[in-house]
Amino acid sequence: MSLEISNLSFGYDAGKKILDNISLTVRQGEILGILGPNGTGKTTLIKCIDHLLTPASGTVCFDGQDLAALTARELARIIAYVPQYTGNYFALRVIDTVMMGRLPYAARQYSEKDQAVVFELLRQLQLEALAFRTLNTLSGGERQRVLIARALAQQPRCIILDEPTSSLDLHNQLFILHTIAALAHSRQLSVIMTIHDLNLASMFCNKLLMLKDTRVFAYGEAQEVLQEGTIDAMYSVKTKITVADGYKHIRLLK
Repeated sequence: MSLEISNLSFGYDAGKKILDNISLTVRQGEILGILGPNGTGKTTLIKCIDHLLTPASGTVCFDGQDLAALTARELARIIAYVPQYTGNYFALRVIDTVMMGRLPYAARQYSEKDQAVVFELLRQLQLEALAFRTLNTLSGGERQRVLIARALAQQPRCIILDEPTSSLDLHNQLFILHTIAALAHSRQLSVIMTIHDLNLASMFCNKLLMLKDTRVFAYGEAQEVLQEGTIDAMYSVKTKITVADGYKHIRLLK
């Protein structure tokens, strides 16, 4: 099973494309990182995949099923979306936030199964001690774990994350990405995330998609995409790549 995006295009204004003819595949258990300079359409692409935005053309299918034909509730059982950290949160308790992920399954009230799913996620993501704290009292790393738990409560087949390590310290960046990688493997999730840090992308992504000038600039296995010439052309910088611990390390040159 896989998520397949075929010939997807999008523009906010008529005649001006943000994305042009984008195609990619993400298999279950696989992590795809989306890279590109600011303003190249990374967030727009993932919103089109989750149908938060309607593509001008192209299709998004999971296991051969066109997601455009699904209801919002049906779509939420396949794809979960974790937005970019903004720093603005209401005084909503952690347990209530995660429980919102069960809305695609809930009837008039949450069931014992809904509660069991949420309690297990709180345990897995080390949120039990924070369950009755409010979001506006948590650190950035803690809030990110809560949003991932809410997405996982949907029991999706694919999870999409918009810059999941943004504004996090080094410890929390690694914790979040190790958590995502472990969940992708254990739950056979298709994972798509936008990311700016090339070294983290090298460590945690199976595949990479580079966007530039509305189109796919490079796409393929992460260690093959990460080439000095490709990065230099993509970002207009000079880099030096070395290999250690089985993956590439990218160093900026003055």
